[in-house]
Formats: sequence, structure tokens, C-alpha cells
Amino acid sequence: MAQIHVANLTFCYEGSFDPVFENVSFSVDTDWKLGFIGRNGKGKTTFLNLLLGKYSYSGSISTPALFDYFPYSISEQQMNRCASDFIDELKPGCEEWRIICELAKLDVSAELLYRPFKTLSHGERTKVLLAVLFAGENDFLLIDEPTNHLDQGSRETIKRYLKEKKGFILVSHDRDLLDACIDHVLVLNRQSIEVQSGNFSSWWENKNRRDHFAKMENEKHLKEIASLKKAADQSGHWAQKNENTKIGYDPIKEPDRPTRAYIGGKTKKMQKRVKQYEQRMEREIQAKEGLLVDLETPVSLKLNPLSYHKERLLYGRDLNIGYEGRNELVLKNFSFELQRGERVFLHGKNGCGKSTWIKTILEMNRKNLKKDQDGWNSFYYEGEESDKCHKNKAEMVISGELQVGSGLTISYINQDTDFLKGRIGEFCEKQELEESLFCALLRQLDMERVQFSKNMEEFSEGQKKKVLIAASLMTPAHLYIWDEPLNYIDVFSRMQIEELLLAFQPTMLLVDHDIRFQEKIGTRVVVF
Repeated sequence: MAQIHVANLTFCYEGSFDPVFENVSFSVDTDWKLGFIGRNGKGKTTFLNLLLGKYSYSGSISTPALFDYFPYSISEQQMNRCASDFIDELKPGCEEWRIICELAKLDVSAELLYRPFKTLSHGERTKVLLAVLFAGENDFLLIDEPTNHLDQGSRETIKRYLKEKKGFILVSHDRDLLDACIDHVLVLNRQSIEVQSGNFSSWWENKNRRDHFAKMENEKHLKEIASLKKAADQSGHWAQKNENTKIGYDPIKEPDRPTRAYIGGKTKKMQKRVKQYEQRMEREIQAKEGLLVDLETPVSLKLNPLSYHKERLLYGRDLNIGYEGRNELVLKNFSFELQRGERVFLHGKNGCGKSTWIKTILEMNRKNLKKDQDGWNSFYYEGEESDKCHKNKAEMVISGELQVGSGLTISYINQDTDFLKGRIGEFCEKQELEESLFCALLRQLDMERVQFSKNMEEFSEGQKKKVLIAASLMTPAHLYIWDEPLNYIDVFSRMQIEELLLAFQPTMLLVDHDIRFQEKIGTRVVVF
């Protein structure tokens, strides 16, 4: 057991006016299973890089521990090699037998070490790299978003695996994973950093209690300030009115009126009382300051879904979908129906065909083929008749019956963010979005204004996802198709989005492996 001490840590990126951290101090234990929570862009990954010594900073970070970081950076050359060949490049001195033992705990075969790394799935790569990470000794491990792009089965395996480990910082926005794996939280609040014992749910419950108390205290101080201000105004009015009685006063003609000295003394007492009220107001204001600085008050988002004129938007029966040149079908004898108002989650392992099904719907809708008498875009495929669309330069071959609603407007979020380049203004112009409204929506999703002057290539992955979500929310549509929209999105924004979807209840087709999100807003789950 050892302590990591952070004292007066201050860090600012070169060319930036806003510090990421300013005079931050706290301590953590190297035996803890520490969950790292905070808004996108608040500095979680930056802090991990500071621990790794990648940036210069002021203040001090003292620790007897050695740090190791997940995910490892895999070069293009390494992608073409077997993991067993470059293990020592990732973690010098790591013994292969230890990795094989860790892979067994992750329910995968050691055979993964001897296949070209690029042939492994996302889940398999993650498990191999986690096995390498935990195969060392006496390291304090920094684990950054280990479950992104993983299916639910892989997430469950990693959750069980991390639950048995200790001595790490886990950056994750998956509430279910955090609750299962951690015993302490390190939280980047709006104006402070706190360390607390417990998991995400216990921290969230404590936070809600503190926030409620802060609001009540704030209201009490506001009422007291208003009462003092009213009393001060009234006393000031009386003092001025009393002082005015000296004007035009003639002691010979009005011998019964109080003397000027008496009136002046009375006025002075009233003015002194006003001064006391003002001093008390100042004390109340000082007591009020700081109460709400760390309060998370997510703004309620708005959505303008279009109402479709039919109950049924999509219908597919006995669909076989594959790619030309490949023997195996991605989807076989697949049937599907989507009714207006449903929020359907597509559930299954990576590679089972969820994204292929989404691409099929988008392509069929885009082609906008003839309308039949019922006003549907109908596609019926028999025998060798097929429709072809492109994906990764492979032509899609479809057979079966597929109906896509006529005139259907779809708003789509791709799981990929690599195409986001240039400034926000250029993106809005290309997408035909009102830039001022778009930026206002990003602000509601807690993106800092300073980001709007940067190129989107400089955004964190969570900020890029918020750009795609904001663009989708600003697009009135009959159907919202979101493919893994919450990867890298912080917990607070996830809750915002949950409230939005429950309030407006749009028709949706979603792929996302956040089980809490699925349970909260899903009306139906289709298992592939």
C-alpha cells in the first residue's frame, strides 16, 4: 500500500488561456479501485498523461508507483504482426506465461497471441491488451475507456475481470461498469476535485443530497438578502425623509418643531442602521458564494420529431443480406418491423449484423424507389434479383421483402467520428444547420465556448460525439437511427439525453451497449 500525492497541480495547454487544472490537491491509495468521473473535455485523459510524465506542469505529483496505460498505442507495423511478437515493445520485461494466465481469466484462448493483430475483433484486441496490462507487477494502472465499441457480452467479461483486480484508475462513463468494479471515485467537478469512498451510485446519491442542501441554503440566503435589502431601503427612505424636514425650518416661526441637532442625530442613527443592514447583506452574500459552484444542472434539451402518417415505418420479412464474394450471409431469414413511437435497441455480438441492417435501411431509403398504391417504397427480391450498395468497397446483396415508409426522413448518427474535420461553422454550412443555434445546443451539452474556435480534429472523442448528437437533434425527422451514440459521452450528458428521449418519445432505432441507457429508454430489444 502506497500513496499518490498531488499538490497544487496547475496545468494549461500551450496557447490556451484556460487552465485545465489550477492548484489541485488530493491523495489516492495505490490499492484502490478508483473510478474517474467527469464531463467530456474536463481533463481526465490529460490527468492520466500528467501521471505518465508526458506534459510539464507546476505543482507536484509524488508517488512510489510505476504507471502503465491502457489502451496501448499499436503501430501499423505491429497491426500486421502477432501480439506475441511485440509484447515486449508494449510492456518491457513482461512474461508471456503471465499473459496467457490473464487471457484465461478473460475467457479467451491464448491462440489470440499468435494471430495477426489486425485480424482480431475489437473485443479480442481489448482483451489481449488488458491481459498485457495486468501481466506486470507493482504497477498502478491507468485504464481509459476499456469498453467502447464492445458488445454486451464482452463488456460483462471485462466487468467480471476488473472486479477481481485492484490498483488502478478506471476512466469510464458506463455506470454499470463503474458500480461493479470500483471502491472509490475521483471526480472532476466544475470547480473542484473530490475523492470519495464508494461506487458511482453511492457517489451520485451523496451528490444529489449535497446539491439539494446547497440549493436550500442558497434559497435561505437569497431570502435573507432580500429581507435585509428591503429593510435597508426602508430605513434609507426614512432617513432621507427625516433629513428633509430641516429644509425651510425657521425656529422663530416654528418654536414647537424639533431642533436641527435633534433631527440630524436621528438621521445619523437611521443611516447607521442602513450601514449595518448592508454589512449583514455582504456577509450573507459571502456565505452564499461557492454553494452552487459544483452543482450539475443539465439544461433540458429539445427535439422536434416529425409525425409520420402511418403506424408502420419499416417492415422486412425473410431477408438474407450478405456481401458479394463472401460465402456467409451477415443476416439470414431476418424479419423486422418498426412501429411509430417505438425505441428499438438492436442487441448482439460485434459482427452479428446490427450495423449492416442499419446501412441497408439507409440505402433503401436513399434510393427512394417507386411508390406502390399504399404509398410505400416496396422492395421485393426473388431468386437472383438483388440490390447492391457499397460498404468498404464490397457490394451488398439482399434478397427477401423490405418495405421502407414513403417520404421517410431519417436522422442518422454514425459510430465513426473520423470524418469530422475543420471548424464548427464549416460543419454547419455543409449540414445546412443554423450555426448560432447549433453552438447554443453544444453549450447545453456542456461544451466550452473555447472549443468553437478550434478545428474538430482537436476535439476529444466525447466532444466529437456531441457534435454528431447535436446535429441529429437539430434535424426534424420521422426516425432517428443512432449507431453507438454514447461511446465516450460523459455520464451527465447521458442522463440529459435520457430525459430528452423520454420527454419527446421519438421513433428510434439504436445500437448501444450501455445497459442502463437501454433499460431506461428502450421499448423493445431485438436480439441478433
